[in-house]
Amino acid sequence: MSQHDHVYVGRPTGAEILVGRLYLRTHVAAANVVKDLVENVKNVLGGRMGHYGKLIDAAADAAIEEILSAAIADGYEGICDLRIVSPTVVEGGVEIVVYGNGFTRAVSNHRSAEA
Repeated sequence: MSQHDHVYVGRPTGAEILVGRLYLRTHVAAANVVKDLVENVKNVLGGRMGHYGKLIDAAADAAIEEILSAAIADGYEGICDLRIVSPTVVEGGVEIVVYGNGFTRAVSNHRSAEA
C-alpha cells in the first residue's frame, strides 16, 4: 500500500468524508555514533548536516506509517489533517511527533431513478 494514497495534509477531495479518531505518534530514532561525531564537527564548522536530515525523514516516514497502520486496523481508509511537529535533534538522535485523524468516505444513499 502506498502512503500517498491514504495520507492527506488537508482533507481528501471528491467525496464527503467522515472524520474520526485522532492518532498521535512520537518516534525517536538513534543516530549512528560515528556519524554523530561527523555531524558535530559540521555543526562547529558550518554546513549541511545531512545525516540528521535523513534521520528526521526516516523518523517522519516511520511515524506516518505507524498512524496509518493503526487507522486502517481500526477500519478507517486513511489519515487526514496530518501534522508533523517540529523535529527535535539531540546529540545521539532525533524525536518527531506526528498526528492526524482517521477518515472514511461517506456512503451515498442516493439511488438513480429507474425508467
